[in-house]
Amino acid sequence: MSETLARILVVDDDPGIREVLCDYLGQHGYLTTGAASAIEMDTALAGHPVDLIVLDLMMPGEDGLSVVRRLSGTPPVVMLSAMGEDTDRIIGLELGADDYLAKPCNPRELLARVRAILRRPREDETAAGATLSFDGWRLDLVRRELLRPDGEVVILSAGEFGLLRAFVERPGRVLTRDQLLEAARGAEADVFDRAMDVQISRLRKKLDDGSGKDLIVTIRGEGYRFDARVKKTVVR
Repeated sequence: MSETLARILVVDDDPGIREVLCDYLGQHGYLTTGAASAIEMDTALAGHPVDLIVLDLMMPGEDGLSVVRRLSGTPPVVMLSAMGEDTDRIIGLELGADDYLAKPCNPRELLARVRAILRRPREDETAAGATLSFDGWRLDLVRRELLRPDGEVVILSAGEFGLLRAFVERPGRVLTRDQLLEAARGAEADVFDRAMDVQISRLRKKLDDGSGKDLIVTIRGEGYRFDARVKKTVVR
């Protein structure tokens, strides 16, 4: 996917904010559309799929948290909130949002977050046909799919996919939060340590196959280690 042709849907009930963000992202090469509510968002998505959604938390009718829950990580979501509370940020990330900004946000900062998220699919294209296998699990880098040992597909948000890929490409190594952040989200993405812990907690739950083995091990005071042998298969 070309970043400059990416489609972005800005969902915010404030017409002023919606117009500013759409105009700014549009000036930087994105195809932007605005929606004032979850209902308008659904109508827009039915008409044309998008590559990323910028989503306000507090909206009349269905709120942003409910929307994130039902979108299940597809497409990726950057959530905005005028409240800026840690609780809101953590809940949003737990439900599947890929990033979070407090309102009023600097459009330039939002642009950096958007670029960091949209960069990941482009990087995956260079690994055409690559599958990473570990303990019976399979991570398809092209389809962006995680398959359990029993063959069931596990839905990952864009953030979870980036984080898991960072782990499986560096098995056995102790990785700090900063190293994981840079590998999974882009160096310019400013995400708090606590938010990273939430992402890892979500990923651990999705990697739980009932065997009791924790594939992501916490190394106290240092970071995290992916505890599995990984085999890479490339189909050309």
